Amino acid sequence: MRPDDPLVQTSPGDPLRTRQVRSGSDLLAARQAVRAAAVEVGFDLVGQTKVVTAASELVRNAYVFGGGGTMDITPVVMSSGRRGLQLDVSDHGPGIFDVEAALVDGFSTGAGLGHGLGGARRLVDEFHIDTEVGRGTTVTVVRWAP
Repeated sequence: MRPDDPLVQTSPGDPLRTRQVRSGSDLLAARQAVRAAAVEVGFDLVGQTKVVTAASELVRNAYVFGGGGTMDITPVVMSSGRRGLQLDVSDHGPGIFDVEAALVDGFSTGAGLGHGLGGARRLVDEFHIDTEVGRGTTVTVVRWAP
């Protein structure tokens, strides 16, 4: 779901937070920003850990494979009142050549273990990849608070 979906709205008064991901220190700042937003939304410790870990994997991929990018943090609310966080992590790197393969544990185009995208997908409630070879990648995830 996206914030413009009729079932989901951006929380009134909660600004969209954008974090640049251009250096190693930006990775830590992004994690801290997601944790702070998760606390504000009302996530318990397990939920905080899951959304921060997913964010960490996504921003690391944007930094390492996409040459840097941005992460937008958006508090969202379902029409039922359930609250959550939407993260949009974008880069202008080479794109993902084979999305299905990239989501399989053990697949890596670098020196990593290959758990990043698949692991992030398992830690959130909603997961969407928009990628085009030569244009870059945007991964949108939503984690709902209990």
